[in-house]
Amino acid sequence: MQRLDLVLVSASLALAPVSPALASYAFYVGKNLTEGGGVMIGGTGEEVSSHWLEIVPAQAHDDGETIEVGVTEAASIPGRLIEIPQASETFRYLSMSYSDYEGFPAPLTNGGINEHSVAVRDVWAPNRDELVEMTPTPQEGLQYSDLARLVLERATTAREGVELIGELIAEHGYATYGGNTHLIADADEGWVVWEFAGGQGLWAAERLGPDDVRVLYPGYIEEVPADYLDNPDFAGSENLFGFAVEQGWIEEGAGSLNVFEVYGSQGDGDEARTGGYKYVTQAEIEDELAGMEPVTVTEMAAMVRDPRIADDEAGYGQVAELVADTDPDLVRIWVAPTGSVTAPFNPWWLGVRQVPPQYAQHRYLTKDAASSFLNPDYRDQEATEFAGRTFKRLMYLTCARPGAYLPIVVEALEGFEAQSMEGVSWVEPAARALIGAGDRDGAVSLLTHYATTRADEALEMGNVMVDALEGHLHLTRGLADPEGALINDQWEGGETVNCLAQADPDRPSDEQ
Repeated sequence: MQRLDLVLVSASLALAPVSPALASYAFYVGKNLTEGGGVMIGGTGEEVSSHWLEIVPAQAHDDGETIEVGVTEAASIPGRLIEIPQASETFRYLSMSYSDYEGFPAPLTNGGINEHSVAVRDVWAPNRDELVEMTPTPQEGLQYSDLARLVLERATTAREGVELIGELIAEHGYATYGGNTHLIADADEGWVVWEFAGGQGLWAAERLGPDDVRVLYPGYIEEVPADYLDNPDFAGSENLFGFAVEQGWIEEGAGSLNVFEVYGSQGDGDEARTGGYKYVTQAEIEDELAGMEPVTVTEMAAMVRDPRIADDEAGYGQVAELVADTDPDLVRIWVAPTGSVTAPFNPWWLGVRQVPPQYAQHRYLTKDAASSFLNPDYRDQEATEFAGRTFKRLMYLTCARPGAYLPIVVEALEGFEAQSMEGVSWVEPAARALIGAGDRDGAVSLLTHYATTRADEALEMGNVMVDALEGHLHLTRGLADPEGALINDQWEGGETVNCLAQADPDRPSDEQ
């Protein structure tokens, strides 16, 4: 059994292509390949923004109620916000929200998990230039975050989520920055849904089964058969083939369509499983995950934590195993409050009724924080320590001497998570017994107490490590003075901080 090395990266990877920022990862492992027998997902969100945990309750909505969706004129492809009907009932869900993508109104989400054990991950997937150029402006329709949120609010299965996306695009349109995918999964299967620019309502979807492994970075779909509308393993807009024929991209009567080759980016070196990556290809990660069979939650967490994935761009980490017939209050997901290379995965259940203020929204990296004062309603919450900031500090300190510090930090994080898993092993049966005895309030109180206590203890651990590493740096070489006058990176896609031992050829060897 192997996994991606957590410390050393070969010099050849340092020369790997660097993809644009604001991307995100999604991992899928079918239920026949996991230790627990449930579909497993993992991933990160990559945004220049604050990230905070939200557990949104189920809600009933009045007739005629609407929601605002779409993008504004500030988007890279200018758009116009529209109102669409709200559902009469929306489900409880958990997500990591964030505030900043130009022209995409906050709060935004890459997805999460809902009370029916439907999980969603959002991942970039660039389209060919012709599609982007033909997108009408101002564009109208639902954008990636709108679609992810509505799947969480309305879908009871992954397949329902796919159908919902198709219906929403057909009725209201799709607003994009150039192409996007969603990985939607439940306890039985997963689906990759690819939505395309161009204003044509184009989309395609592929089913992932119990023996499949898929990694999206960027998202991709390859061969789709011509009978996709009647094939249980595929779905898509009715014009998926016809539009490609009209544009001269495929021959009429083609028996299949390679979606990546026809609708994806046409740049040199673009490949479905090996192009557009940062430091390790989708194919390599897929092969690693397949080689771990049966995959455990701990192994998936280690994959998401790998420093070639969870660098400074990673706003959070998520891992979940989706198990059939799980009580809604016991649906569980492990969430790291920022890049998991130096942050612990904490267990959260949808039965948790209170998110600690330290894990809720703060002004650190929140859009417009630098140009406005605090809303008084958030005074007490803002006065608390922010978990995202604490573990960012730990990341920056660790990256000062990754060869020395990263193994120590990872060992501490994995030890903490092992303790959390031991706790989960008795908390969940106890909560299940309370529910069976008719004491759901008692079960919810237990879940809330354990999750929030472990979250508090994670922060204590983070502060201990921050103090220790900062003290060690002071006593050994001191803190390095910055060079230049600009604290912010000035080019999109630049990796200013990471723990990749071989990715910075200018770093002194004694700091590796």
